[in-house]
Amino acid sequence: MKKLTILLISIFITIKVFPQAIYEDERYVSETDPLVKEKLKEWQNIKFGLLMHWGTYSQWGIVESWSLCPEEYGWCERRAGSNPDNYVAYKKEYEDLKKTFNPVEFDPERWAIAAKDAGMKYVVFTTKHHDGFSMFDSKYTDYKVTDPECLFSSNPKANIAKEIFEAFRKQGLWAGAYFSKPDWHSEYYWDPYYPPRDRNVNYEPEANPEKWGKFIEFTHNQILELLTDYGKIDILWLDGGWVAKKPKSVIENAYANKLSGTENGYIKSRVVNQDIRMDELVVKARQKQPGLIVVDRAVHGKNQNYLTPENRVPDKTLPYPWESCIISGGGWSFTPNAKYMTAREGIHMLVDVVAKGGNLLLNIAPSPEGTWQQGAYDLLKSYGDWMKINSEGIYNSKPLLPYKENNICLTQQEDGITYFFYLAEEGETQMPKEIVINSHQPAKSASVTLLGSSKKLKWQKDGNGFKVTIPNAIRNKPPCDYAWTIKVSELK
Repeated sequence: MKKLTILLISIFITIKVFPQAIYEDERYVSETDPLVKEKLKEWQNIKFGLLMHWGTYSQWGIVESWSLCPEEYGWCERRAGSNPDNYVAYKKEYEDLKKTFNPVEFDPERWAIAAKDAGMKYVVFTTKHHDGFSMFDSKYTDYKVTDPECLFSSNPKANIAKEIFEAFRKQGLWAGAYFSKPDWHSEYYWDPYYPPRDRNVNYEPEANPEKWGKFIEFTHNQILELLTDYGKIDILWLDGGWVAKKPKSVIENAYANKLSGTENGYIKSRVVNQDIRMDELVVKARQKQPGLIVVDRAVHGKNQNYLTPENRVPDKTLPYPWESCIISGGGWSFTPNAKYMTAREGIHMLVDVVAKGGNLLLNIAPSPEGTWQQGAYDLLKSYGDWMKINSEGIYNSKPLLPYKENNICLTQQEDGITYFFYLAEEGETQMPKEIVINSHQPAKSASVTLLGSSKKLKWQKDGNGFKVTIPNAIRNKPPCDYAWTIKVSELK
């Protein structure tokens, strides 16, 4: 039976996967811890956050650490280094990037101020990606930014995660720690005796319980270290959803649907039972950080407090807390000469996400020197200029049916005030003479205004909706660009 179990675990089945999982599921398990429930409610009100992917891989301008993984996708193909065709040599050269990593222009205070001015309320930073390189001073590995072999280790800001969390907390933002559960550097995950086969552990955990136990201990130690020595952590954002306990039924299904190769561009990846004792870890984590929000991405169950549709916005509201994590320019990690989304695209995306009840987590990738590209600063400044006028319809808001009609998005506050965001077309700088909303109608005594203007607007019933007249003075000189917000103080 033991041999059969090992065989079943090794079977290939079809799983559609990306560098970070796209995941949307109705099997959401609601949190029961009252502190976490309250924290999660607060998180749903702050709406807008910053994600930063940064590591030694930025020196090569590649897709994070994915080129270490032997899966034949275009995005993880080995294209950098002096000998990409030799995997052993490539991996050594990649890991030697630790020695040359030296972001001497690292200025987290500038980033934190730019994020705050943009209206962002929380940051999620990659303390460790799948390659295992720790961007913090971990006691449990020498593959870290503070190791003496790393050029940056002698810099006063060498403990990068600590510097980032402190700088952003100083500006009033929540701190979130991204942490990869798989660790392709650890001998207890990728045993150097065996070649890696895919993103999974390269041996069978159930047949090697002592070795797997050491990996669990290592992972728990690093996470608890972050939650002990790095101040207030609000969110533990865990990536690598394939590292999870797999029920017996999943393994049996893998055997019944034996397949290999690729299909429609997606890998058919092994299913391996990688029980990392997450329930136990979360209990210990919340002893360190009461009320901690845990995001065990793409793993069904109570340890995924909110879901994270990736690089897309759902087409409707979702029946659970969620956050779209979106690339702002280039890729998740640093891309030379990256092209960033336009201010109009970025603002419309934020409005669309919020109108559907979600949060937007926007990714910006620092350079190997420790800087942001100017395009990132320009985009955040545009957000900030717009949010100064319109943020009252964003923060603390809730969805309002039908969420969107034509180019108008809807939100509401608990006090009954409603907001109608008119999303301007490309090149549309002058407001229309009239804005028509079909789905709602104000009460007779309602006050209708435009955010950014103190002037009350004339309106009239129009079928089951209403029509707002925009004065010429406002039409020709709107209070902001890209999206204009009608505020209604009382609906029928």
